[in-house]
Amino acid sequence: MDIASRLSHLEWPFFEDSHRALGDAISAWSHRLTKGPFDEIGNIDLTCRNIVRELGEAGWLKYASAGRAFGAKHDGLEVRSISLIRENLAYAHELADFAFAMQGLGSAPIALFGNERQKARYLPGVIRGSLIPAFALSEPEAGSDAAALATEARPEGGFYVLNGLKTWVSNGGLADFYVVFARLPGTQGSKGICALIVEAETPGLEIVERIHVTAPHPLATIAFRDCAVPREQLIGGEGEGFKIAMKTLDAFRISVAAAAVGFARRALDESLDRVTKRKVFGLTLAELQLTQSKLAHMASLIDAAALLTYRAAWMKDCGKRTTKEAAMAKWFATEAAQRVVDEAVQLWGGLGVRRGYVVETLYRAVRPLRIYEGTSEIQQLIIAREILKAFLSSSDGRLSGQAEGREAERRKNDDGVHRP
Repeated sequence: MDIASRLSHLEWPFFEDSHRALGDAISAWSHRLTKGPFDEIGNIDLTCRNIVRELGEAGWLKYASAGRAFGAKHDGLEVRSISLIRENLAYAHELADFAFAMQGLGSAPIALFGNERQKARYLPGVIRGSLIPAFALSEPEAGSDAAALATEARPEGGFYVLNGLKTWVSNGGLADFYVVFARLPGTQGSKGICALIVEAETPGLEIVERIHVTAPHPLATIAFRDCAVPREQLIGGEGEGFKIAMKTLDAFRISVAAAAVGFARRALDESLDRVTKRKVFGLTLAELQLTQSKLAHMASLIDAAALLTYRAAWMKDCGKRTTKEAAMAKWFATEAAQRVVDEAVQLWGGLGVRRGYVVETLYRAVRPLRIYEGTSEIQQLIIAREILKAFLSSSDGRLSGQAEGREAERRKNDDGVHRP
């Protein structure tokens, strides 16, 4: 695989010299991962811990777990850096990308909203790779509609007593601590939600089941049964949990698109390697026009996805509102990656569906990206909402009275992510 071909987009104007240097460094570091088995991971928990430790020792985790650092011009994470790292890790090994992203997602609420004591207690270990966090938001009846969560945090003396169920928790069963989102008693919607740091050994926290999915990741359903969490573990203030969750997801949604670009680039490179060597009817596959058509389609989809991704990342790093652009990037890049990987499987033929081959692993790895952190359908609704809002406000510089009222109500409870 030619590393230079993976870095050509660094010449785009979305990047600064610091990003180009970072891209060179992470590409070189992650390239060694392409030499090992792509799918033979053995014990998933042990493998993840080892990968996290390696990422920490190499210094990559600081980009995912430190608020307002490494070039960020606003109170947040530097999304272009996170995206470049995820793209290259996804290209090299999908579990390395997963481990990096989850270190960031699980610790970003603390990095962005935690107090100094919380940051000092948890972030150094996350950055070193000695502590593994988890982000516990989804519930059996609260996925895309995150404001509908039912897990309760009942104030009682110096504690919040948690009761409820969380599912699809990445790093569930593996994590050393969980950032848990729960509702104050008697509240509804997004206003009564809190964010709490719950250490894994806290009595009342129970791993109900480990969830096994197409791509092997550490996922679990966890229950809280009269789980007493000290009040000092509250992130931000009471009722700020929904804002914390959405700001965290907002920082990482664009990087999901970058991971999709990494998967797609690897699929194209694997395809090029295959079609230039495999002969049929006296010709290589690459000499057939149908093959060339597929390659052109794949390359164009990848560039379009990367352009949308890094436009959104650049806008985010400039402090601009990116609701529409992030949704476009996440939707298009994940859908495009699915199509590119599917074409790669087709070009590989029977070997494309055989375990142990890269394109087969990519086929299983890419599919969840169209679901988590906002499904493709949710992203389309967000995009439509944003362009309709812009259209309605463009005729005379303001919304009509009825539309303005709806917009004011939406903004009052807006998450900008999940509810179209």
